[in-house]
Amino acid sequence: MTLNEVRHAYLEFFKAHGHTVIPSSSLVPENDPTTLFTSSGMQPLVPYLLGQPHPSGSRIADSQMSIRTGDIEEVGDNRHLTFFEMLGNWSLGDYFKQEQLPWFYEFLTSQEEGLGLDPQKIYVTTFSGDEESGMSADKEAVEIWKNIGIPDERIFSYGAKKNWWSRAGTPTQMPVGEIGGPDSEVFYDFGIPHDPAFGEKCHPNCDCGRFVEIGNSVFMQFIKNADGTFSELPKKNVDFGGGLERLTTATLLNSDSYLTDVFDSARLVLETRSAKKYPRSDLGKNDGVDTRSFRIVLDHIRAASFMIASGIKPSNTEQGYILRRIIRRAIREVDKLGIKDTVLAEVAEGFGDAYANVYPFVQESATVICDELRKEEAQFRKTLANGLRELDKMGNTVDAFMLSTTYGFPIELTAEIAKERGLSIDLDAVQKQVEEHQALSRAGAAQKFAGGLADSSEQTVKYHTAHHLILKALQMVLGPEVHQRGSNITNERLRIDFSYGQKMTPEQIAEVEKIVNEQIQKALPVEQVMMPKEEAEKIGAEHEFGAKYPDTVSVYFIGPRENAFSVEFCGGPHIENTSELIGTFKILKEEASSAGIRRIKAVLE
Repeated sequence: MTLNEVRHAYLEFFKAHGHTVIPSSSLVPENDPTTLFTSSGMQPLVPYLLGQPHPSGSRIADSQMSIRTGDIEEVGDNRHLTFFEMLGNWSLGDYFKQEQLPWFYEFLTSQEEGLGLDPQKIYVTTFSGDEESGMSADKEAVEIWKNIGIPDERIFSYGAKKNWWSRAGTPTQMPVGEIGGPDSEVFYDFGIPHDPAFGEKCHPNCDCGRFVEIGNSVFMQFIKNADGTFSELPKKNVDFGGGLERLTTATLLNSDSYLTDVFDSARLVLETRSAKKYPRSDLGKNDGVDTRSFRIVLDHIRAASFMIASGIKPSNTEQGYILRRIIRRAIREVDKLGIKDTVLAEVAEGFGDAYANVYPFVQESATVICDELRKEEAQFRKTLANGLRELDKMGNTVDAFMLSTTYGFPIELTAEIAKERGLSIDLDAVQKQVEEHQALSRAGAAQKFAGGLADSSEQTVKYHTAHHLILKALQMVLGPEVHQRGSNITNERLRIDFSYGQKMTPEQIAEVEKIVNEQIQKALPVEQVMMPKEEAEKIGAEHEFGAKYPDTVSVYFIGPRENAFSVEFCGGPHIENTSELIGTFKILKEEASSAGIRRIKAVLE
């Protein structure tokens, strides 16, 4: 099956079981300073899993665009992806295990309504209990799987590190008031011979490549008490997530995600330009140098295409840094394939076509995507040239680590050049330095990549409301064509990126401040209203360009509804009245963010 066919089958299946299908949220979370990207299907739904009513009801299904940055270095095998889609279905206090597990199994095996997978190749895992916290094993899930027809030898149980979910980790790690519960994963057996290097016996969580996880049902049923014990939640939730690409590979009987149809055009470009063939044997477990290079380029340029189409530009900070990093990694792998001319833009063109029916904004952004990739490719070539100059200055003492971290110069290239000059580099020592450097970087950025709820402190909520005020004020001063293009809100300040082609004058900045402070002094009420999307659009509610919204949306009015100062699509949270914004609104900095985008940082003093 194609990715489109699997996605459609999944959503139609759960729609037939009473679920409302909602559109994918944006790749860049709105008003969430804790994470750079939407990294899972669950992330946009956390407020509803914690009890807030969802406008579409208690049964939800979707396919969520996601970006994961924590395992970029692992991209190159047959299953790790930077960009992917996560199929999801949720029960918000509605059904539970007895419905969820049989439904997913039916979807996997049904020839008429599902994927028609071989039931004999399906293995499942459940929670075996956690002695440290006193949590007992999930025997209920085991019995359900047995009743479905999964034999004992294909049911495996693991501890809290594998089969327990909470935002904080294991039951012992969970803080008081945190919710979590056991989960049940489903694996598909691709029949790849077991590699003894990964252990004497193979099992679903073995890393040899035989088993690939294709879905996980999380059962949120417990809350942690002050004394360390756990109580059952009065309303239990189901959170299911299944990788679209991985499910599609199961229908192809080949675990290589890069043989799914969306990569066909881009892969052909690389094959043609490199005069090399992408291997299609051994059930996708080809990990040679060329295969790895193919995969990294395909993965990174698909992810880059979606990032750029979502409004991200290459830079040295935040989302732009991740974008720049994956483009540069792709360039290095293009070189390894022996392609000497620029090729990334041509590779990217295939993804716009592949997703035209589902995510047309990628195809609509084709010109911007190609321009950015060409510029970045040319710029990195200059970076490589600078690195070579620095390497020449080093003489017989080559510092590969400094060249890598300071100039972005590939360690492998440094080693090759050094060898040509009769010099040797201790690659193991350099790699250890790099790994220590990456560990420090990851530790410092852990909060950024953790995902989950944004900081909901009182001051952050106040800045969120001030954010609505400044956007409207900017439109009043600079023109109605001004729209938000990014934001970052903490308890210390707000930041807004907006579309405007030139530097603001001091007079314009002062006028924006004046307008915002006037609304604070007016003590305007802030009201949330759930309404049909069409109605919200008719009244001119500000919303994200190109984003898909459900049929019923949350709209915030600042001021009386019939004559509101600001009207925006937004999920909240907000204060109840602008009089709660204690202090004077002050713009600290106005600067360029990228071409055609300005950035303001502001505070309440």
